[in-house]
Amino acid sequence: MDHHSTRSGPILAFDTSGPWLSAALVEKGVVRLARHEEMARGQAERLFVLLEEMLREAGRAWGELAALGVGIGPGNFTGIRIAVAAARGLSLALGIPAHGVSRFEALAESAPRPALLALDARRERLWLARLGADGPEEPVLVPLAEIERHPVLEGLPATAPVIGERAGEIAARIDRPARAPALTLGTAIARIAARRDPAGATPPAPLYLRPADAAPPSEPPVPILDA
Repeated sequence: MDHHSTRSGPILAFDTSGPWLSAALVEKGVVRLARHEEMARGQAERLFVLLEEMLREAGRAWGELAALGVGIGPGNFTGIRIAVAAARGLSLALGIPAHGVSRFEALAESAPRPALLALDARRERLWLARLGADGPEEPVLVPLAEIERHPVLEGLPATAPVIGERAGEIAARIDRPARAPALTLGTAIARIAARRDPAGATPPAPLYLRPADAAPPSEPPVPILDA
């Protein structure tokens, strides 16, 4: 049995689902390296440069990796595709599994339970998911103006914190504490990927919770004339 199947090698994880590049290298349950760079654009150009830098700093090579972890969203459509395409390509080239991890799963890593997980859906809307003993529940789209009376709060203890984007604002509206995520996004993804069964890994796919904002063109296509 090779070192990949015994999962003895390091796990490299990364996420570009928002205006950032977050990555981590985990080995034997220990975070060897973690990087989180804020960037509005340029993730595609920076991603492999950063991963190479991290492997070099850790004294590791691509061929020593046991598996990959990748953030699949929800988030920016282009950003998600960058990371997922990179993970699928690396998985194929290296012959190792790539595990897709959602941002809700990443927020739940090392979080207290119960809790309310939040991601910004833009246009004054939020994706909210309750975190219970069995992990995050199905996220629901909630207008910020309606959050105080939304059913997602029913039965949620007053001590349950809000974790994620706009957590302070949400917590103030629903009279609950706010708490920062315990781990960087890349670190959480790496830790989750390290626990996944490589035998059950399937190629990661983007997690889109709503259609793209871009609308199809309203004008008919320009006709192509014969020469």
